[in-house]
Amino acid sequence: MKKIWITGAEGHIGSALIDLLDCMEYHILATDINEVDITDLEEVQQYMRVNRPDVVINCASLTDVEYCATHRDEAYKVNAIGVRNIALAANEVRAKVIQMSTDDVFDLESDVPYNEFDATHPKTIYGKSKEAGEKFLTQLLNRFVIIRSSWIYGIGRDFVDDVLGNVGKLDVMKVPNNRYAVPTSAKELAKVIAYFIDNDAFGLYHVVCQGSCSRYEFAKAILEYAGKAGQMEIHPILSKDDLRPAYSVLDNMMMRLTGMEEPKEWKAALKEYLDETGGQE
Repeated sequence: MKKIWITGAEGHIGSALIDLLDCMEYHILATDINEVDITDLEEVQQYMRVNRPDVVINCASLTDVEYCATHRDEAYKVNAIGVRNIALAANEVRAKVIQMSTDDVFDLESDVPYNEFDATHPKTIYGKSKEAGEKFLTQLLNRFVIIRSSWIYGIGRDFVDDVLGNVGKLDVMKVPNNRYAVPTSAKELAKVIAYFIDNDAFGLYHVVCQGSCSRYEFAKAILEYAGKAGQMEIHPILSKDDLRPAYSVLDNMMMRLTGMEEPKEWKAALKEYLDETGGQE
């Protein structure tokens, strides 16, 4: 039975993976910071030596963009050094590493979706620290997969949760209509990650739901599919937030080139998620 170590197991992607993966087919090792702190090399090495996983799926990350901006050292410690530690320990037991990354590694003036062959250009500390993690992985390992995604939602706190949480509290919610990316269901993302567990595909992949939209369009769709469209108005505004890229739409080019099945269209995935959960924990 193949051993799968999921770090950051309590987050969106980790939770979706645990729900998806068959415990009769895999031996799941699920940890979060309270069990294993990935920034502690000795702790990571000890866990790896004792448990000897076949695959490590690193979902642990510091993702709060504003917090990263004011806590630079901590951002790099988690998002870069943590990845280095996992890579070094994985080398000892010849484990494959699947690393989660982000659309925030791109921040150029563009209106064309970014593919895996485009040069990165992060502006935020969050984006720069995630890019540094990617570089550590490519420098230290041969058996790795890097998956970049965007606007991930699932069980837990995220934009879907924020929008629905404002219903009944606000009459009007102001949302930027000049920020573009791809809303991606953690469930759809987990399906693709699961493919890489038993497949010999390696390298860098963009994995997002199909299509793209603005934050404003995303918020409107959330209310519509949750059956709450008349309970709060969504007003478009021009965002002046310099912490996030204005356009970070990803193109799943490598998935197409290698014949992989892409995730669902973003509206279909969102509707399925809200039909199943109502967007509530």
